[in-house]
Amino acid sequence: MVQATQLASGRITVHPDLCNGHPTIRGLRITVETILGFLSAGESREEILSQYPSLEPADIDACLSFSADRLEAIA
Repeated sequence: MVQATQLASGRITVHPDLCNGHPTIRGLRITVETILGFLSAGESREEILSQYPSLEPADIDACLSFSADRLEAIA
């Protein structure tokens, strides 16, 4: 049985069978990449939370923290 890996305070999940192994938010099939893409396109947190009502503000924070951790790991 394949186990999911939880990162960024347990809000980011990496599971090989979910979204092709891309990091997702709490296993909701919403990828970290999707949220970061919205933020980089200028969407506000409020707009993202409105588009994805299952998300919580802390999920967006976890995406940013996860991204920063990944960048720090390769620097």
